[in-house]
Amino acid sequence: MRLSRRAIMRAALLTAGGAAFGAVGKDTLSQAFGWDRPPVSGGYAAAADAPEALRTANLTIRYFVETTEPVVAFTFDDGPGPQWTPMVLDALDQANIPATFFMVGRNLEEHADLVRDRMGRHEIGNHSWSHDDLATLDRAGVETELSRTHDMIKKVFHRETTLLRPPYGHLGGSTVLAADHFGYEIVLWSHLMREKYFQDDPDGQIRDIVDNVRPGSIILAHDVGKPHRLVSLRGLSAMFSGLKARGFRFGTVSELAALQTRPTPPPLTTA
Repeated sequence: MRLSRRAIMRAALLTAGGAAFGAVGKDTLSQAFGWDRPPVSGGYAAAADAPEALRTANLTIRYFVETTEPVVAFTFDDGPGPQWTPMVLDALDQANIPATFFMVGRNLEEHADLVRDRMGRHEIGNHSWSHDDLATLDRAGVETELSRTHDMIKKVFHRETTLLRPPYGHLGGSTVLAADHFGYEIVLWSHLMREKYFQDDPDGQIRDIVDNVRPGSIILAHDVGKPHRLVSLRGLSAMFSGLKARGFRFGTVSELAALQTRPTPPPLTTA
């Protein structure tokens, strides 16, 4: 039997990896990476490693909403922050558009006065306390990150949040279990701003959103971060105008989710 070149290379890599593991040792690798902080992929907890902790039979992980209604949801992560959050809120106010803000708890604690009285039409979601990669934490660590932010949102805005967006969009089993514990829906996205790609072509970023979203899209932007993110934030008004010209309306994630089309069940079959 002849082995392919790919199979030979794979075997060599596995052999080398095993040798390295044996030479370095489990304890050393554990100290270097931590078994609860995998260096490449995965997550600390399998999704069902603690079935006694489960509260619901199903957990929603939403990328977009299946609907024929021409409605989209803009979402903004990582804030609030003094540089850009007021700019985003101004653009939304001028267009009379609601959005969903996934807030980092420690940022909200520090900058609560920026947003305390400006979120009336907007929805607020949990984006963890410190923006750590939740997929690298155990369930207790994830629950601490989420509970601190949940409590801070309630303290500042006097409302409960029901939405979670894990930092970086990374999901581990621990995050799924923690989301179930809090009764959260996990919200990801179907379209994102590509500021680095359009860094020298701001109009291209506008066209990318206006031309490519579809009914039910969830759009990811950031109101905190590095300067290249201004490529999208400065174009928000033009995006809103362009989407309105296409006939689109705007809603929060929860308002969009309420438009979800229920799938038609398959016909019953008989033996």
